[in-house]
Amino acid sequence: MKKEPSNRSDYNFFTKLSTRWNDNDIYGHMNNIIYYALFDTAVNKWLIKNNLIDIKNGKNIGLIVQSGCNYFSSFQYPEDIDAGIRVTKIGTSSVRYEVGLFKEKEEISAADGFFVHVYVHRKTNNPIPLSYDFKKILDTILVDL
Repeated sequence: MKKEPSNRSDYNFFTKLSTRWNDNDIYGHMNNIIYYALFDTAVNKWLIKNNLIDIKNGKNIGLIVQSGCNYFSSFQYPEDIDAGIRVTKIGTSSVRYEVGLFKEKEEISAADGFFVHVYVHRKTNNPIPLSYDFKKILDTILVDL
């Protein structure tokens, strides 16, 4: 079953990212592993900006337990990327984030990815329930599919 690309209107938060010189592979397009790094960067940038994680001293961290990507068109260096971020599911200790990567001024995505974070205690790696305040901020980018 072929998945269709997402539209800009499917997201209510965007962040700017850029390709780097070493992102291109020998075939002249952005290597597939870079897309996953961009998804992770976009979401963690949002989490840090919204004070939901403290990457150096926080007692809680998010571990990726599932991820995936659908590719529709390629990026290459130098190119700026608009990353749309949304949350599609909030569990007791987990969150499903979805990211659409868009070329500038394009309405449909070049790639759509997702990953599921399970939030755990940094030292024990035991899952922790998400706080009300954490969920309230996640709600600002939550969409019903």
